[in-house]
Amino acid sequence: MTTAKKALKIFAGGFVFGVGGSLTFFDKVGYFATVDGKSMQPVFNPVHEPKRDVIFLNHWAIRDYQVQRGDIVSLASPSRPDEVLIKRVIALEGDTIKTLSYKNRYVTIPEGHCWIEGDHHSVSLDSNYFGPVALGLVHARASHIIWPPHRQQRLEPRLPQDRQPIGLSPSLVEELLEEYQEVEDMNI
Repeated sequence: MTTAKKALKIFAGGFVFGVGGSLTFFDKVGYFATVDGKSMQPVFNPVHEPKRDVIFLNHWAIRDYQVQRGDIVSLASPSRPDEVLIKRVIALEGDTIKTLSYKNRYVTIPEGHCWIEGDHHSVSLDSNYFGPVALGLVHARASHIIWPPHRQQRLEPRLPQDRQPIGLSPSLVEELLEEYQEVEDMNI
């Protein structure tokens, strides 16, 4: 075999391995994305910054729908499935949330769903518009700001103080009341 053929064979093998490895990484582990819009200000794209933030979206972090309150996630828009949203998880299944502008003032999140909101509420298209979101629409968790360099940081889950789920879910309240009634009946 000539040197040119050996070099071509090595190049082709490396190319196939590199492309396959890259595709697997981007599909299973994560990828970089540019954040458009103002709905997550001031966390992303602060007003005083001339450039848009680039973040790392980690698929691996949410395998088996391991999402927690305060996570910033990417998801398919429930109203426009071809559009990707970046929002904060405010509540999980069983939580009751006081909404900001949804048709119901209070919502208990159903099983397999979450409540998501942008940090800049006045410009955010989120659960206050379309209601609880199926966890199956969530793709990844934003784990780091990568660009611009002076803003590089790890993103930790943070739930705004004014957006905490309220109290107990109605089903849990009902269950506790039933238990209390049973104890009262035994004491009579």
